[in-house]
Amino acid sequence: MTSVELFAGAGGLALGTALAGFSHKAVVEIDHDACNTIRANQERGLKPVCDWPLFEADVTKFPFEMFGSVDLLAAGVPCQPWSMGGKHKGMEDARNMFPEMLTAVRTMKPKAILIENVKGLLRQSFANYFQYINLMLSFPEVTRKEGEQWRHHLSRLEQHQTSGKQHGLCYNVISELLNAANYGVPQKRERVFIVAFRSDLKIRWNFPQESHSRERLWESQFVTGEYWDHHKVAKRHRPLDVIRKFTGRAHEPTLFSSNQERWQTVRDAISSLPPPDSDKVTNHQQQPGARSYHGHTGSPIDEPAKTLKAGDHGVPGGENMILFPDGRVRYMTVRESACIQTFPNEFVFPGSWTENMRQLGNAVPAQLARIIATGIRSRLLEQRIAD
Repeated sequence: MTSVELFAGAGGLALGTALAGFSHKAVVEIDHDACNTIRANQERGLKPVCDWPLFEADVTKFPFEMFGSVDLLAAGVPCQPWSMGGKHKGMEDARNMFPEMLTAVRTMKPKAILIENVKGLLRQSFANYFQYINLMLSFPEVTRKEGEQWRHHLSRLEQHQTSGKQHGLCYNVISELLNAANYGVPQKRERVFIVAFRSDLKIRWNFPQESHSRERLWESQFVTGEYWDHHKVAKRHRPLDVIRKFTGRAHEPTLFSSNQERWQTVRDAISSLPPPDSDKVTNHQQQPGARSYHGHTGSPIDEPAKTLKAGDHGVPGGENMILFPDGRVRYMTVRESACIQTFPNEFVFPGSWTENMRQLGNAVPAQLARIIATGIRSRLLEQRIAD
């Protein structure tokens, strides 16, 4: 099944969709450093990255018609207009690329669409625009007229939706806020995912069920002790105050009745790595200068990491530090951050520490992308067989 990837960044979403079985006709990214990261892995022959047709190009000027129709159009649409840490300009921000996404949809008419964006898009102040995005995806051929305000276009889309006279290119659109930790990613990363299927395919779909839970992590740490035994953590180094708190609740079925697997932690993610500065692993050099202060306290090693962030000008904040049980902190290495984002250990980042952390902070966890894309591909295959 074919796909086109827009706003690819370092390739987390593209990697996930490729591992799910999609073959990219194009991977499009304007940032030169991010493209160099993908090229570095292509030069190493890393599968499936080496097979990607990479275009270092501006999406606003990209000739989508050259690819014909595709099965999947995927995009990590730039998040800066909606980010909690940004300038909150939203629809007025020049970096709002949702209109360009719609141009690609109209041109290629993909069977399915997958979009990822920040949780900030769901803020009340952006509620009308989020509705607008969903309606534009639902009816991409009801286009915005020259000089028309987006709110007036929204009104026309609402009228079109309620008229019952839907024709031409239409999509069934659903969206959900997902926490990556609930799907086995060692990071508490909440992001909005939008999935759409072309309405003529009559595909029924739902987001994948959560497979991992905090409760199972607590059980393995503070009831059975299996977590500490697995990592060979001596009893004297286990947080006894927390253990006592939960041991008395071991028989509460509401707390420990989950059939899911446990959340993955920072310790889980980096356990196979040697200590930083080892010459046996690429991108594993330690960055000095980490310190803890209010709002900058790091990610506890025995929990999923806080959301990795790109930060201002690529400088990450406290979420990109590891907090050890004795109170020490240090910055994650690039390799450790890549593990947190579920990139394979063979995937290299050739830039500076700051640039690499910027790319990783903006990336979609490859494992979560694979899980969602696998569900999409499964439905498309069922529809193809039915036809």
